[in-house]
Amino acid sequence: MLPEKLSLYLNEVESILKSLKDCYFEKYEEEILTPNRINLRIRIRFLKGYLLELNEAVILEKGELQNLSYRYHFQDGNNKLIFRYDNTPHFSDLENFPNHKHDSSGVIGINKPLITELVASVIKQMEG
Repeated sequence: MLPEKLSLYLNEVESILKSLKDCYFEKYEEEILTPNRINLRIRIRFLKGYLLELNEAVILEKGELQNLSYRYHFQDGNNKLIFRYDNTPHFSDLENFPNHKHDSSGVIGINKPLITELVASVIKQMEG
């Protein structure tokens, strides 16, 4: 059985993603590795051809949720990158290392977005 914080987090993510319109889930995996660690692998295809992939390794440590790793990838129907957030430690000179964002203008150091912020950004990009 998962601790309440991890269960609530999984329920929140599922609720936010189920609110998306005009899409289907190519993959939705919640992997429970230990009572305090989960992995998420989610792949959402939008009817306009856009693709959103969410991958996270989350642990509960000292009562707080922490991301061991994450990658949020969003691309258009032509497979062109719109953005990708991740914490792969390969840009050590950026502010907020290892957290960063890739987009058409390059790579910038940035804080990890919340799933709610990410979904809002995806919707905005698709609208226009």
